[in-house]
Amino acid sequence: MPARPLTKPHDVFARDQEWSDLVDFATSPDPGLRLAIVRGRRRQGKSFLLRRLARACNGFYYQALEEERTQALESFGAALGRHLGVPGGRLAFASWTEAVEALADQRGAGGRPALAVIDELPYLLAHSPELQSVIQLAVDERRESSSPPSRLILCGSALATMSSLLAGSQALRGRATLDLVINAFDYRNAALFWGIADPRVAFPAYAVFGGTPGYRDLLTAAAPKSLSGFGRWLAKGPLNPSSALFREDDYLLTGEPALSGRALYHAVLTAIAQGKTTQGAIAAALGREQRSVQYPLAALAEAGFVLRDDDLLRQRRPSYRLADPILRFHHAVTRPDLARFEDHRTDEAWAEADERFRSQVLGPQFEQVARDFTARYASAALLGGVASRVGRAVVNDAGARATHEVDVVAIDTSARRPQPRVVVLGEAKYSQRRCTLDDVRRLERIRGLVAARRDVDATSARLALFSASGFDAELAGLAHRRDDIVLVDLDAIYGSP
Repeated sequence: MPARPLTKPHDVFARDQEWSDLVDFATSPDPGLRLAIVRGRRRQGKSFLLRRLARACNGFYYQALEEERTQALESFGAALGRHLGVPGGRLAFASWTEAVEALADQRGAGGRPALAVIDELPYLLAHSPELQSVIQLAVDERRESSSPPSRLILCGSALATMSSLLAGSQALRGRATLDLVINAFDYRNAALFWGIADPRVAFPAYAVFGGTPGYRDLLTAAAPKSLSGFGRWLAKGPLNPSSALFREDDYLLTGEPALSGRALYHAVLTAIAQGKTTQGAIAAALGREQRSVQYPLAALAEAGFVLRDDDLLRQRRPSYRLADPILRFHHAVTRPDLARFEDHRTDEAWAEADERFRSQVLGPQFEQVARDFTARYASAALLGGVASRVGRAVVNDAGARATHEVDVVAIDTSARRPQPRVVVLGEAKYSQRRCTLDDVRRLERIRGLVAARRDVDATSARLALFSASGFDAELAGLAHRRDDIVLVDLDAIYGSP
């Protein structure tokens, strides 16, 4: 009798593709022990998802703790013994070789492979580095045999550790059939998850908390329905020194064992949050030589805290941005005025932080949301082509002896043509000022500069303006008459009718 399909549980929000990938792995009929790696930042719902998968498959789920090797083997044996229903409720293992052998030799029920999940694997590797080789041997020995099908999922939040499992000369390289990254929700799913219908509230909430679902459980108050209550809402969470969210930036870095000596890493994150997005600018903000920040930038990128963006129109001109909005929020808002926030002088500290919040938090996040909209949700009809790649760029203006930062650049590389075609050149503004004809004229000049180049075709690029405050009547009228001008407000970004 074939096993029933594993329907995604009703309490798992979104994650359709992730659930499908995990189910395919867990139910594939291939014999032998198969391995999967699941990784992602803390509070993204990895454990939540894997517990439900294990429950649906009647599988074994074990969450490692920070404890010594002997204690870890004892707790692992007790958990597996309870799962298997052995007399006395526990199994005694003298080594991880014995433990993994017992895990790999399980037999599944209901016509499915046996499933085992080891969560927070880095805690075990800290005292038992041989565990990687033990798992490698178990996978290899069962690869060419007729052993019953079993599946092992290794999960962890220390991204640098988890990313290295399958790299270089590591024991598990080439052994995993699934390498799944659980990312934060995008801005639209985040709004649905928080239950915020108004884009004017959903966007600032996303600029603070991003798409990390675990933050919702750390807030005692429901999300506000209007902007008037936004500050009071934050005062009960990330602005409240009694809240776990108040020091989330420290907790995140502490969770990465490779980032020792956190003062330097916090300094780099602060520089990026303040708008120093190139390696040279970051070094200057720290009063260091440029090469001295190469290692901390690489370490932060490997740990998933910093993202490197290449200039779409110029090679070897990368910029850096913070991957997690709450890191940007704390480094731009609370850390510069930590004493007053810690002293519960929240109202006056928050009032003075308003400009920093707008320019260093809302502004950069709105630019990223505009890029995300262009890449994920904007139709080819709106853009005038396919957005194969979306990013940012800096354009030199020799005539004016200036450079222009372009917030949104979309390039179509799908067509067979000598040069990539620039589909969109756009500017994203989160301000109280409505966009005007001057903003279009600036983009027209930029289009002319890019069109003069030989390596790309930008002659038909559409000019896109993304605005949180809308557009004045003259600009709206011009956009109505010209199909090369695209106006996108918050309602359009969030897909609101």
